[in-house]
Order: sequence, then C-alpha cells, then structure tokens
Amino acid sequence: MSTIRPAELDARLESGDEPFIMDIRPRSDFQSNAIEGSHNVPVYQELRQGDEAALYDRLDDLPTDEDVVVVCKQGMVAKRATSLLSDEGYDAATLLGGMSGWTGYQNGSLGYKLRSLLWKLT
Repeated sequence: MSTIRPAELDARLESGDEPFIMDIRPRSDFQSNAIEGSHNVPVYQELRQGDEAALYDRLDDLPTDEDVVVVCKQGMVAKRATSLLSDEGYDAATLLGGMSGWTGYQNGSLGYKLRSLLWKLT
C-alpha cells in the first residue's frame, strides 16, 4: 500500500503538483483543522466500523485523473480507505500519521521528528 510522508506532501503542494487530498474525518474535525485545499469526505466512522459501502457510495466525488492522498486522524483508518481506492483503480496513498502527523510536521514537534526518523528506518 502506498504512503506519503507529511514533508513529501508539503513539497508537492509547494511545487504545484497538488494531489486530491481526501480528508475522511468527521465534518466537525475537518472544520476545526484541515490541510489547505483538502476535501472532506466524512466516512471515517463508517470505515472504522467496517462499513465499506459508505466510501463506495462517494466514489463519484473523487477525480479519476489525479493522485488521491487519504487523511484521517492518525492514518490507520485512512489505510483501509487507500486500499479500497487502490482496488478500484485510483492512484491512492495514505498520509503517514494522519492529521496528527501533519500538525506535528507543521509545528516541528519532537514527536513528529521521532516518528519521521522511524519512517526513514523502515
């Protein structure tokens, strides 16, 4: 399964090579903190409970000609969405660490730096 690190996503956004960022978190979470330019497709709770139909019902909302980066809270549920999207032919990747990782990257937190080091080692 494909993943993307926060620094890699940031570099793509800065270069103008912007993927379609699909934030699957609940609408209230998305409204309080989101990656600029991302799109809310709130299927987090359903996927967490094993209801894959919720995502399949929203496929028409996604572009077929762009890379899709899936974002959730920590990245775990996004992995399930990324797998489903890949099975459907989308070029999809999970944002490592989810919004927590993105926020840590943006803030330069020690937790993010340690996580980033682990990602490089694996």
